[in-house]
Amino acid sequence: MKKIIVLLFLAVNLFAAPPATTVEFIKVDQFGYKPNDEKIAVIANPITGYNNTTPFSPGTTYQVREWTTNIVVFTGSITPWNAGATQTQSGDKVWHFNFSSLTTPGSYYIFDVTNNVGSYRFEINTCVYNNVMKAAVRMFYYQRCGMAKAFPFADTGFVDGVCHKGTQQDTDCRLYNNTNVSTSKDLSGGWHDAGDYNKYVNFAYSPLIDMLLAYEYNPTVFSDDYNLPESGNGIPDLLDEVKYELDWFMKMQGNDSSLISVIGGGSASPNSADVAFRRYGPPTTAASLTGAAAFALAAIQFNAIGQTTYAASLQSRAIKAWHWANNHPNITFYNAGTLAAGEQQTSAYDTDMRKLGGAIYLYALTGNNFYRTYVDANVPNAHLIMWTYAYPFEAVEQDALLYYTKTPGATTAIRNQIINSYSVSMQTNNADNLPAHINKTDAYRAWMANNNYTWNSNQTKSKQGIMFLLMNQYNLNSANSTNYTNAASGFVHYMHGVNPNTKVYLSNMKKYGAENYVKQFYHSWFKDGSALWDEEGVSTYGPAPGYIPGGPNPSYSLASCCPSTCGSAANNALCLTNVTPPMGQPIQKSYKDFNNDWPVNSWEITEAGIYTNAAYVRMLSKFISTGCSTSTGLENNLTNTKNEARLYPNPTENKVFIQLSNKETGFSCKIFSVSGQLLAEGIDNNNGLIEINMEKMSAGIYFAEVSYNNTKQTIKFVKE
Repeated sequence: MKKIIVLLFLAVNLFAAPPATTVEFIKVDQFGYKPNDEKIAVIANPITGYNNTTPFSPGTTYQVREWTTNIVVFTGSITPWNAGATQTQSGDKVWHFNFSSLTTPGSYYIFDVTNNVGSYRFEINTCVYNNVMKAAVRMFYYQRCGMAKAFPFADTGFVDGVCHKGTQQDTDCRLYNNTNVSTSKDLSGGWHDAGDYNKYVNFAYSPLIDMLLAYEYNPTVFSDDYNLPESGNGIPDLLDEVKYELDWFMKMQGNDSSLISVIGGGSASPNSADVAFRRYGPPTTAASLTGAAAFALAAIQFNAIGQTTYAASLQSRAIKAWHWANNHPNITFYNAGTLAAGEQQTSAYDTDMRKLGGAIYLYALTGNNFYRTYVDANVPNAHLIMWTYAYPFEAVEQDALLYYTKTPGATTAIRNQIINSYSVSMQTNNADNLPAHINKTDAYRAWMANNNYTWNSNQTKSKQGIMFLLMNQYNLNSANSTNYTNAASGFVHYMHGVNPNTKVYLSNMKKYGAENYVKQFYHSWFKDGSALWDEEGVSTYGPAPGYIPGGPNPSYSLASCCPSTCGSAANNALCLTNVTPPMGQPIQKSYKDFNNDWPVNSWEITEAGIYTNAAYVRMLSKFISTGCSTSTGLENNLTNTKNEARLYPNPTENKVFIQLSNKETGFSCKIFSVSGQLLAEGIDNNNGLIEINMEKMSAGIYFAEVSYNNTKQTIKFVKE
């Protein structure tokens, strides 16, 4: 019998808040901490920035208290950061409160005895991040192109029809500079890249590599129950999502084995409302090499789970794409200003590194010495080797190099050169790496240099966290293994609220346990002014859960036409939108939840992207525990029958959906407690589907009695 647990944070609203005023200057991971992990709360007094008009002077004694009982379980003192100096990056004076010795599972908050104020709630338990990671993975489901977001897979409020299959859209996509029907191709599928509906092969390189390596390095933490259409098919749902993108890559690969570079066009809310014509760019060397590398690494992973037929197809496509690019080394397409949005054409160096990465993954896949010879000849051209400098903006290249070091048959001298370069840079040769953690360079314990806070800094944060974890993954400095883990955890906690904005940088996460989280971000679906999907608490639903915005960006600015030359009085008036913050702030406070379009250009701060979520998922996966099937909260005792009743849980809504496998209508369901008390009753209203609200049900064992065709079946389930 398989027991499936619901984490305690699903019951956040079942208890009254503790008798203390919540203050945002006591910063904790708002999801929580694993029992044996390092736990350090950050207390801040804002000296400069948008919040310095409400200073905070912390007391000397801090406590950890149980959330429901208010019992004190830990007492300690706080330690000033950097002898009481104000950190320039955040504009804050900071103290640390270490309560790592508290390991008892439960729900807690930090309490300042002198000021009688407390922090947001957090949990301590082994499975504290499991549902959070699932929400971040499910972002890719909402980014799927050409697939309806259907119940019961879409969360309440986010059901939508099929997008981009209309006239001259993705099933009849045409070349950007020749729209004759002779150029028509079926290029449907894949993920929308970010807040727009464009699809780029090159921009999918980093997210695919991150997701594939996340699985390879942590296969047991990715289950098959993320409530995706493919859930239950025997393939981990993370790889199901990867496959959805790879299947689109296959459509982008032509008969000559090259890969088309980009698809662009359109913007509407919701996705299915977009009727703009869609156009594609030509094949390029870089896109073909991106495909080769992704296909090759994916073939390794799908072989590992027994999907050998699919893996063989991936391998064949990888080989052909790499060799096409090798024979056509200088085919480029610069799309900016012509098609789609961001410039997807890579630099000559980046193209070379994709070729090297493809060769590394192909050698690991095939063992063909042709690829090893190419790798050995070209590794010295990588910046990691040339500069002995590891940093997050070249993380995907560093991933490939490190992968080679564990590949059987790798040339020893080249292997050692890679390991030495990476290890030296992580340990001593880059002050942003281990020295930053040891020296406590960042008051918020997730250091990045000033110049690394650019567009999409949240992706860079996760990439930096991954770099620390790779030191342990490859066992490159065992003496500092705990330091590397703790350093990476600081980046996790930063994403979960331990930052100057006390912001959980994931959207719509209240039902996952967070209290101060992203409530709006730039996205064509969840756009400014939408009655349904704009800001949470203002619109009906707010944005879908689990999206990660770009993050603090001190380079943000209004469009250059502001304040008076934006084409109309109405556009000029938009220049008066309050953008302080993010402008005029310390670096880490250069953030605001907003989703205004041009000329306010909120995308420079809050646009979400597949690459940002993928990096975060990979980083967080190292802190996920196995044996935590947190997505259902149910224990199904049914045996297979012709009309088996199935459970479709929605933990974020605290509901259960019960459906017959053949969608037969005309059945009913009753929920009983273990004592036989009738608690809820449902009647079919949706093609054989019954919805049961579990929100007010206390923890315990329950039974669902399903009746149809004069037949009854009983499902036993557990809510904990």
